Formats: sequence, structure tokens, C-alpha cells
Amino acid sequence: MDNPIVWIVIAVVVVLLVVAAVAWSRRRGARRVEVERARAQEIREKAAVDQVEVQRREAEAARLDAQARLAQAEADARAADAAALQNEARARGEEATGARSELDDQLRSADRIDPDVVVDEQRGDRTT
Repeated sequence: MDNPIVWIVIAVVVVLLVVAAVAWSRRRGARRVEVERARAQEIREKAAVDQVEVQRREAEAARLDAQARLAQAEADARAADAAALQNEARARGEEATGARSELDDQLRSADRIDPDVVVDEQRGDRTT
């Protein structure tokens, strides 16, 4: 093996093997990069499809929120109307109580004046 041609041939074969290994590695790396690009593109396409569904869900949620706010506003308005009616009923009740008291006073006054009515002053009863 002292022949320099043998060493040159071995060196050339080793260099060719190294060059082939590097080329094969680069091709494999390039294929891997392409596979990753394709996978990323698939993920993006799926995300685009999913985005439409997410936007639909967001729109539905916003619609329901608006509907709930409207219902709450209507309920608040009805509660305010009910409170106003209660206040009016209370005021009219007090007014009616006052009118009833005045009427009772008028009737008692009439009974005291009327000679045909005997009034039991202790009980406030009248007999005719």
C-alpha cells in the first residue's frame, strides 16, 4: 500500500463519499423543510376554516348578549312602571281613607243633628 495511486484513489473515494453524504443530507433536509412547509400550510388552511366557525360563534354570542340586554332593559322599565303604579295606588288609597274619614265625620255630624237618631256616645252606634 505504498503506492501513491492507491492512496489517491482511496482519498478520491472518501471525498466522493463525503460529497454524496452531504448532498444526501441536504436533499433530506430540503425534503423535511418542504414537508414542514406543507404541514404548516395545512394548519393555516384548517385555521382559516375554523376562523369562520369562531366568528359565527362570536356573532351568536353578541346577538344573545344584545337580546339579554334588551330583555333586562324591558324588565327594568316594567319594574319602574310597577313602582309608579304602586305609588299611585298608595296615594289613592290614602286619599280614599281620608275621604272615608270625612264621610264618617259627616254621617256622625248628621246623626248628632237628627232628632230621630239616638246615638250611643260611648260606642258610636246609632239606632233609628
